[in-house]
Amino acid sequence: MERTSISTLHRECSGLAACMRTPEAARYVTLSESSLTKMRLTGDGPPFVKVGPRAVAYRKTDLDAWLETRVRRSTSETPMAA
Repeated sequence: MERTSISTLHRECSGLAACMRTPEAARYVTLSESSLTKMRLTGDGPPFVKVGPRAVAYRKTDLDAWLETRVRRSTSETPMAA
């Protein structure tokens, strides 16, 4: 996967509508903030942007794409390998 420069990520999150902080992103994907934080630590959650030493943001497009990967037709369906 190609890495994106920090300055590019800051530009992508410069518009308020483009990015969300953790509380708003958690509401958007209907998870608790703590679940989203844990998923960020394990790498199981949606991609995020590190905007400061302790601050992260989520791009709406990344959240939508991540949600699409979680769509299932049955509870017995297992996730496809990435």
